[in-house]
Amino acid sequence: MRDEDRTRKPEHGNLKPKFNMLTKPPATRRQFLEQLGAGFGTIALSSLLQSEGLLAANAGPYTLQPRPPQSRPRAKAIIQLFQNGGVSQMDVFDPKPELTHQNGKPHPEELETFQLGNKNILMGSPFRFSRYGESGMELSELIPQIASVADELCLIRSMYTFHNNHPQGIHLFQSGRIFPGFPAIGSWIGYALGSENQNLPCYVVLRDPAGYNTSGKMVWDNGWLPDMYAGTEFSSSGTPVHHLHPPDSVLPIARRRNLELLDELNRQHGENHQGDFELEARIQNYEMAARMQMEAAKVLDVSRETPATQALYGLDNEITAGYGMRCLLARRLVEAGVRFVQIFPPLQPSFQPWDNHSAIEDGLKTICPRVDTGSAALIQDLKARGMLDDVIVVWSGEFGRLPITEGADGRDHNRNAFSLFVAGGGFRPGMIYGATDEFGYKGVENRVSIHDLNATLLHQLGLDHKRLAYPHSGRMERLTDPEVTGAKVVTDVLV
Repeated sequence: MRDEDRTRKPEHGNLKPKFNMLTKPPATRRQFLEQLGAGFGTIALSSLLQSEGLLAANAGPYTLQPRPPQSRPRAKAIIQLFQNGGVSQMDVFDPKPELTHQNGKPHPEELETFQLGNKNILMGSPFRFSRYGESGMELSELIPQIASVADELCLIRSMYTFHNNHPQGIHLFQSGRIFPGFPAIGSWIGYALGSENQNLPCYVVLRDPAGYNTSGKMVWDNGWLPDMYAGTEFSSSGTPVHHLHPPDSVLPIARRRNLELLDELNRQHGENHQGDFELEARIQNYEMAARMQMEAAKVLDVSRETPATQALYGLDNEITAGYGMRCLLARRLVEAGVRFVQIFPPLQPSFQPWDNHSAIEDGLKTICPRVDTGSAALIQDLKARGMLDDVIVVWSGEFGRLPITEGADGRDHNRNAFSLFVAGGGFRPGMIYGATDEFGYKGVENRVSIHDLNATLLHQLGLDHKRLAYPHSGRMERLTDPEVTGAKVVTDVLV
């Protein structure tokens, strides 16, 4: 059920009114008083919230027109490279020599696990770490291309979250809540800043064309924010935008008449519902779809790129082409004015490709080459074009993995510690921030929560996470929910 269906007030009076279907019936006295009271209440609430700086600049009527941030921004767009499944930090980003030294021995304490039957036996990483770049950042042999841009990375090794199951962990990372139905960070950014290109959405999603990762479309939900701020799926193969063009069986004249009727219905309904911001948002979505028919195809046409650029992203290699294409499209989209682009990994070896409960060595050898080239190419390409200063690249999964073995050769979920990197947009390059214990189980220095990360990302876009809010069900909702989470901007990782 759509949000507008849930909140629509029931009609009062005669259940079978006699009026034209395109004309609103005259209001009863009771309806008039209800609507009048609701109108005064809405006006008063909006005025109060605006005066206190609690609402985004566009708190109705809703629009995708670009709007100024609350303070001077350091960046204008974000590309999120999300890695479903939970990346094993001690195998990719966080070397633990002591873990290798004590391989096969019991962990000195009983750890929190997700699966039953873990043996609490330490398992060292089978992969070699080396130092890269002038920063000397230690990274795994699994990601040689990402390692080649080490001096552009701000590597945070002390991340933690609050849930160790995939759906809840993913929702928490994206929306700040463990339950679905809350707006994702891309929706919040669109609500606050709009889009720099009125022919494209503010929030675009690029997934594997073969299918969906964990939680599917719920990951880019707009929640109770207007629909125009939801993530819009673009495809990296075939038709770029789903359901944008009518099937060949629909004749052009029939299509035109359908649109004319829809426009007339919207116009008349709008005249009878002045100030209905949700209706305005739906009409704008239809108009956006019409404009996208030409703009999206042009932006997503990578044949305009040089052979060298296409090779940089690995488009000439079967293993790297799929993810590399999504990374290249992301660069083109932010270049065209999209605020937030979200990329999901290949569905290999599974729909949760980083979920290594068993055969972790083979699993990581499968997924890492598929995302390594495109991830590094995106950073290199943005840097070469002078765009990395204005665009933030975030690379992360929803949580980490445990230092003990699950079964013979796997690792279980770990919410107490994981690693991610951020590049560009005013984040400090070549920096390692935070640290975990000698086995990588939990953070012991400069711990950073998901809410801290999101507060910091908003800050770089010129948005105050405490002031960016939306009234819903009698409560001022925020992405970071600072009164509960204590979220703060991590200034130490910023230039």
